[in-house]
Order: sequence, then structure tokens, then C-alpha cells
Amino acid sequence: MADVVCGVDFIIGTSQMTVSECLQLGRHSVVRLAQTAGSDFDVRVHGVSIAHGEVAVVDDMAAVRISRLTVPSGVGWD
Repeated sequence: MADVVCGVDFIIGTSQMTVSECLQLGRHSVVRLAQTAGSDFDVRVHGVSIAHGEVAVVDDMAAVRISRLTVPSGVGWD
């Protein structure tokens, strides 16, 4: 089971927009997010939040530093 590949999403923020606003998006558009700059973001595996993290830089590449693990409901992790 350790070799199973999972999709992992790093959710830096969320927003709500009307269809009209979405249609107006273009190159260099800026979309405000509900989260404040510098706040932790969600780490999700197949849509389930498993951790929170922050942006880090390793060898000039974007990376994630896990700041807190969360136990999904119904999972019996100790």
C-alpha cells in the first residue's frame, strides 16, 4: 500500500466570484483571497485535509513546510 500514488493539493486560498467576473479574468488579473498573506494553507489528499503548511524555498524551488498535522474524521490515527 505504501506505493499507492495519491493526488496532493496545496490550497493557498479561496475566493468567490460571479461567472461574469470569471469571464473577465485575463493575464495579470489579481484575485483577492479570503486568507491573509502569510497564513498557513491546507494540504489535502484526495480532497481530505491532512495538514497545514507554509511556503518555503529549497534550492530556489517552491516547497512546503508542514506546520501542523490534522487527523481526518473517521481515521483512527494515534
